[in-house]
Amino acid sequence: MLELPRWRVILCLAAAIFGLVFTLPNVLPDSVLARMPDWLPHQKLNLGLDLQGGSYLQLEMDTNALKTERLTNLVEDVRRTLRDAPIDFSALGMANGAVSVRINDPAQMQSALTALQKLNQTVATGVQELKITTGPDQRILLGVSDQALTAETVKAVDQDIEIVRRRIDALGTKEPSIVRQGADRIVVEAPGESDPERLKEVIGKTAKLSFQMVDDSVPPAEAAAGHVPPDAMLLPNDEGGSLLVKRLEIVSGEMLTGATQGYDQNGRPDINMRFNGQGAQRFGDATSQNIGKRFAIVLDNRIISAPVIQGAITGGSGEITGNFTVETASNLALLLRSGALAAPLTVIEQRTVGAELGADSVHAGELAGIIGLVLVVAFMMLAYGGVFGGVAMVGLIINMLMVVALMTVGGAALTLPGIAGLILTIAVAVDANVLIYERIRDEERAGRKPALAIDTGFTRARVSILDANITTLIAALILFEFGAGPVRGFAWTLSIGVMTSVFTALFITRLLIVLWYRTSRSKQLPI
Repeated sequence: MLELPRWRVILCLAAAIFGLVFTLPNVLPDSVLARMPDWLPHQKLNLGLDLQGGSYLQLEMDTNALKTERLTNLVEDVRRTLRDAPIDFSALGMANGAVSVRINDPAQMQSALTALQKLNQTVATGVQELKITTGPDQRILLGVSDQALTAETVKAVDQDIEIVRRRIDALGTKEPSIVRQGADRIVVEAPGESDPERLKEVIGKTAKLSFQMVDDSVPPAEAAAGHVPPDAMLLPNDEGGSLLVKRLEIVSGEMLTGATQGYDQNGRPDINMRFNGQGAQRFGDATSQNIGKRFAIVLDNRIISAPVIQGAITGGSGEITGNFTVETASNLALLLRSGALAAPLTVIEQRTVGAELGADSVHAGELAGIIGLVLVVAFMMLAYGGVFGGVAMVGLIINMLMVVALMTVGGAALTLPGIAGLILTIAVAVDANVLIYERIRDEERAGRKPALAIDTGFTRARVSILDANITTLIAALILFEFGAGPVRGFAWTLSIGVMTSVFTALFITRLLIVLWYRTSRSKQLPI
C-alpha cells in the first residue's frame, strides 16, 4: 500500500543533492570557493540593484527625431525616384511633417504619382506606409502614416534595447536588467555600476557613423551663408568651423565588423576599423576614384576627421584619427562595435542605490526570512507534533535549497521583492503540508489504519494542492508577463517556489513519512 518505487527515491535524492550542491557556493567565502575543484559549481546568485547597489535609468526614445530621420530619407528617395523617371521637379523639402515636391510640368503629374507610389510599402494589417496626396500648384505631399510610425517606433525600441544591452555588457556589468516600459521607454538597471554618468554617456550616444565625400563645389563662405546644394549638407567640424559634405553615404556604420582602440604612427590614440565585404568594396571604390580629394568621417552629424585620400584603401580596414584620449577612443570604439541607436534616448529618471543601502536590504530580508521560518517551525511542531512537524521542516529546507539552486543556475537576479517571494514560498510550501496532514487526520478519525490513512490522505489532498498552486502559478505568470522590474522579480521567485513546493510536498514529504512508518510500524499516528 505504501510503496516506495525506486524512481521516486532516486528523484527525491537527486533533487536534494541538486539543491545542496548549487546553493552551497552562495554561502561559502570567495577564498574557499576558489580552492574548490573546477568540476564543482562556482556560480553564485546574482543580487539585483536594490540589494547590490547600482544605477537605475529610465530612457525615453525621441520619436520626433525618428520621424524627422524617416522624412529626411524620404526626401532623398523622392529625389532619386523623380530623377530616374525622369520628371522635372523643384521645391523638394520637408514642410509641416510631410515631404513636399512641385512637379514643374502639369502633364507629368500622373507619371510622378505612379513613380512615387513605388516607394509606398505595406505595413502591418495591410496599411500603406505613406499617405500620398496632391496639393495646389502641382504639388505632391508624402507623409508617414501613424500606423507605420508606431510600427517603426516599436522596431526602433527593440533595436535600441539590444544595442544598449551590448554596450552595458561591454562595460563588464553583470546581469543588467533592460526592459521596455510602455511604447517608447526603456528601463535600465545596472547592479554594481556606481557611476550613472558613465552609464549615461555610453548609452546616450547615438554613435551613427558614416563616410561621406567633402563637397568642394561651393566656397566655405557661401556655404556658411546658406548657399547649400540640395544634395549636400553643412556639418560642424571638430577641427574647427564647418564643412560641406555630400548627403550620399559611401560607407555606413552598419558595414563595420570591428572597432578597437589603437595608436597611430605618432603614438597618438586612434580607432582601428574593419569593414564587411560590401563596405570594403565601396570604400575601396570611393578612395580609388577620389585620390587627392577629402572625405569626411561623420559621427552623430559631426565631422570628427576629414583627411585627404592619398591612395586607394582596398584592404577592408582603416583608422579614425582625431583629438582622442585613450578613454575617449576606447568608448567610441565600444559604441561603434555595438552599433548605432535607431533613435536618440533621453534620460527622464535617474537613481543611484548605494552598496550600504543594498546591504541593509539584504540584512532586513535575511531577518524577515529567519523570523518567518522560526514561526512556521513553531506552528508545525505545536500543531502536528515532532515527527510530522519535523518532516515538514526537512521538506521545507529542501524546498528552499531547490529554489535558490534553480535561481542560481538560471542566472536570475535576486531582488528585494524576490526575497518577499521566497518568504511567501515558505507559506505556500507549509500550506501544502497542512492540507496533507489534515486529510491524514480525517482518515485516521474515520477509523482507517495508519498505513491506509497516510496513503489516502496524500491521494485526496493532491487535487486540492494542485488546484491551489496552479491558480497561484497562473497569477505569477500574469505578473511576470505584464509587470516590470521588481514585479517581475517577485513573480519569477514565486513561480519557482510554487513548483518546488508542490514537488517537495507530494514527493519528498511522502517519502520521509513512508520511511518513518516502515521503520516505526506505529499503531497510531502521532499527528
